[in-house]
Amino acid sequence: MKLTQIFTACALASTAALTQAAPIWQDFSVTGLYGENYEVVDDQQTTLTVEYAAKVKYADVFFFADRMRGGDDNKSTYFELSPRLSLGEVTGQKLAFGPVKDVLVSTTWEANSDDFSNFDNFLYGVGFDLDIPYFQYAQLNFYKADNDKKITQDDYQMTFVYGVPFKVGAEDFLVDGFLDWSTAEDDHASELNWTTQYKWNVGKHISPDTRLYVGIEHSVWNNKYGNKAGIDQNDVSALVKYHF
Repeated sequence: MKLTQIFTACALASTAALTQAAPIWQDFSVTGLYGENYEVVDDQQTTLTVEYAAKVKYADVFFFADRMRGGDDNKSTYFELSPRLSLGEVTGQKLAFGPVKDVLVSTTWEANSDDFSNFDNFLYGVGFDLDIPYFQYAQLNFYKADNDKKITQDDYQMTFVYGVPFKVGAEDFLVDGFLDWSTAEDDHASELNWTTQYKWNVGKHISPDTRLYVGIEHSVWNNKYGNKAGIDQNDVSALVKYHF
């Protein structure tokens, strides 16, 4: 079966599951970021991010879109849509073992649009929901990437997603983020992007149910965009995030 058929089947199945059942949970948020010491295009960057995540019985989905504007007025839009289908729920079998809670078919559509690079990449593979002490959630996904051949050759990717809440006195904090690692191919270097947000919920001082976070986002990006010249990025951005 071709990649597009696999991705389409999983996406349609996940979408059907999401539309036919009330979400077990769902979340929508908007984030504003400002940082410096960026590499490749502009040193300064302002980003507006919208995110949506949801879980139903047979599937989950995560979507985000970044609208970025650089200090030299370069603009770009990047998004990812990641539906996953639970094999445990679909088969009715308990697929838990060790720290693994469930096994899933994982897919992602990556797309970018700007003056320098326009592409669509499609990733597919297997994912694992993990049960790790102190973690609110943890996911490990392994992908085969069908990349836009105008930009780069196909490769393989590992993605780890995590969230760790904690308290200091009466204050609520959350550390969450992702780590992407992809393989080297003839036309690009191996790439690692580890991005973490450190956030304090000031919203609870407005009302008990308000989730308004302030904090920072720290990004370590080795061989950014797979650049063989070894362009590494290490930046900290100011962050404000509101969950509706």
